[in-house]
Amino acid sequence: MLLRRRRVRIETERMTLRLPQHGDYRDWSSLRDRSREFLSPWEPVWAADHLTRKAFTNRVYWAQRAEGGGTAVPLFLIRRDDDALLGAVTVDNIRRGPAQAATIGYWIGAPHARKGYMAEALRAVIHYCFTTLDLSRLESACLPENAASRAVLEKCGYKYEGVAQSYLQINGRWRNHVLYANLRSDRRGRTEIG
Repeated sequence: MLLRRRRVRIETERMTLRLPQHGDYRDWSSLRDRSREFLSPWEPVWAADHLTRKAFTNRVYWAQRAEGGGTAVPLFLIRRDDDALLGAVTVDNIRRGPAQAATIGYWIGAPHARKGYMAEALRAVIHYCFTTLDLSRLESACLPENAASRAVLEKCGYKYEGVAQSYLQINGRWRNHVLYANLRSDRRGRTEIG
């Protein structure tokens, strides 16, 4: 008998985090389009077809395959009060074996920034990664001048690890990134011994 795996759904105080669905297209494309100026300094240049239904459909199919195959968990942040799409968090590049690690990336729509949604979502995703996925290390990176992103990572238990030179192409240029990690059993920074 073939058992179908239950899709990921994470509940927070104000949101439901779930995989993208085909019916999310209009909300996603509208939020991304309205947030273009807000997001573009921090993201790779969007492809010409970035906001098209076809590109979104491909994104939904990728999300289903990646989650089903255990390589990624792409989640949309849906506010429960009004079902508004707020942004997304993606647990990607899941590595098993000796590493038990993954990379987390995220974005929030301009109208929803600085309202605590991303910290709330990240805390829930981190808990899910350490408990349900049994990961040991979570990595995130952002531009050095992205004070809001750095603050949310630090608020969620990440610690600064260093700088990666020419890490990603952002807004058309190769950019250095600051690297952060969150460890399941993090003893960095403790002063007591034992």
